[in-house]
Amino acid sequence: MTDTSDLIIEQIEIGPMQNFVYIVGSRSTREVAVVDPAWDIDGILTMLEERDYKLTSALVTHYHPDHIGGSFGNNKIQGLSELLERNPVKIYVHKSEAAGVKKVTGISESDMEKVNSGDTLKVGLIDVEFLHTPGHTPGSQCFKIKNTLVSGDTLFIQGCGRVDLPGSDSEQMYHSLRKLADLPDDTLLLPGHNYGAVPNATMGETKAQNAHLNVSDLPTWQRMMG
Repeated sequence: MTDTSDLIIEQIEIGPMQNFVYIVGSRSTREVAVVDPAWDIDGILTMLEERDYKLTSALVTHYHPDHIGGSFGNNKIQGLSELLERNPVKIYVHKSEAAGVKKVTGISESDMEKVNSGDTLKVGLIDVEFLHTPGHTPGSQCFKIKNTLVSGDTLFIQGCGRVDLPGSDSEQMYHSLRKLADLPDDTLLLPGHNYGAVPNATMGETKAQNAHLNVSDLPTWQRMMG
């Protein structure tokens, strides 16, 4: 079992939508993965270089352009495509999300590794577990690293991802949230946006302030979502 002190997790707020990009990896090997790289790829890569980190992979929570780049309204957001031009690595996506990622970013099938829930990736000496949490999108996934959860847009400190968008499903989101609510209270939650009063919190603290985690039946939860 790897010493927790070997774990690198850095939370970076970036872009006008208060996105969080994460750097996850191993201090002893300096190998890292980047989660949802978007908005400023040069800035992200410069930060990695300054810290003497070696980027070995990119992890995708879901296919929306504010997380992985692509067209968003009248704007073109930097993301996976620009990352691959500057620092080619494998992109890890849930198998249900691959088509969406390809369509939004223009990357190829060969750029992606399609994963299932429960699969793991070793980044240096650190294990990352993929958890499929559909609802916001069909292939939304979270990343569990020791007692830390990187949750993308599935779960925020004081809310959850929207379920009124194309590909969203309120029933799937309800069950995904129930799965996450079962994680130990000392699990550190790292969300995909800085939408809460604080940028991160334990699951215990989150459950105390996030009503979406405390509803025991689907109809009540769906009414809450409007």
